[in-house]
Parts: sequence; C-alpha cells; structure tokens
Amino acid sequence: MSANAVTAEEVPVTEEVRPVVRFLQGANLLGQAPLVEGNTLVEHAEDAGVRIPTNCTSGTCGTCMVTLLYGEIPLPEILPPGLDDYLVEECARLGCIGIPNGDVDVDIRPPL
Repeated sequence: MSANAVTAEEVPVTEEVRPVVRFLQGANLLGQAPLVEGNTLVEHAEDAGVRIPTNCTSGTCGTCMVTLLYGEIPLPEILPPGLDDYLVEECARLGCIGIPNGDVDVDIRPPL
C-alpha cells in the first residue's frame, strides 16, 4: 500500500443531511424543523416553534394558507374548497393538509 492510501477504517463518516422545512415571513427566517415524512406543514411548524393558524384541519376553510417558495408540496388530485386553480398558480398550499417532500421553504403569509 502506498504512503498516501487511505483504508476504509480511516475514511471519515459524515452525518446524513436530513431535509429541512423552513418557515419564513418575507426575508425573516422564523424557524425550521427536520423533515418528518408524513407530517403536515402545520405539524412541522409546531416542531419549529412557528404558529400557522388553523380552523378546519381538512383543507376546507383556507385559514392555514401559506406560500410555497421552494421545494415540493404535492396537491391532492381534487383541490379542496380552501384552494382554487388561481391560488395554486400563485404557489398557495394549505398547511393543514400539505405534506412536504424534501427541503421546503414556506412563507407563512398567503399569496393574496
């Protein structure tokens, strides 16, 4: 073995980088939480110490509407009453039913 060779035992182990859900209000970072698969935006916000108002928790009222800035939060096949096509085009998502995939940045203000 050459003097510069590295054995498997010497290779540093790096921690796995977990996706993060970040909550902003404009340019201000309010908090962030590691992604927990299957948790909604509202649950992630609670973990981050951020409050997103909710009412119905079923996507009906739109109280928890936020703006998706970065990442992916899939929409249901049939939009709930709290969303319409125009709002979706403006990157609106509902915190009570929105389940993020991977790194996500959300402005807690709706796109209205």
